[in-house]
Amino acid sequence: MIKQIVRDPLFLQQKSTPATKDDAQVIVDLMDTIKANSDRCVGMAANMIGVKKQIIVVAVGPFIIPMVNPVITSKSGRYETEESCLSLDGVRPCIRYKEIEVDYLDQNFEPKHGTYKDFTAQIIQHEIQHFSGELI
Repeated sequence: MIKQIVRDPLFLQQKSTPATKDDAQVIVDLMDTIKANSDRCVGMAANMIGVKKQIIVVAVGPFIIPMVNPVITSKSGRYETEESCLSLDGVRPCIRYKEIEVDYLDQNFEPKHGTYKDFTAQIIQHEIQHFSGELI
């Protein structure tokens, strides 16, 4: 189901908790919502649709990759950049890494490991940062 985007900074500043199989519908809702906003959004965290769980979705070309409880296990190539967020107005500076490795569960809650570079890595880092409640 397509959900409304949360724009309340007080809600977005709350930490997210690990997801369980009981949160499977959140994955579907995130995928539906990012598709509905594909003209202006390439990544989305669950708190952006009002759910404080560690779930993200990332658009990579025509594909949408859901990641449940993702953890960055390796990173290299530090750089400074600026990013915007569908939930917030404006642009903010941040530190990102050109290449990352991520352990996560897929939408069937099967363990996965992936290496991501460049813009896809940047999107994943941005969305995972939502879990901490830090506004980016």
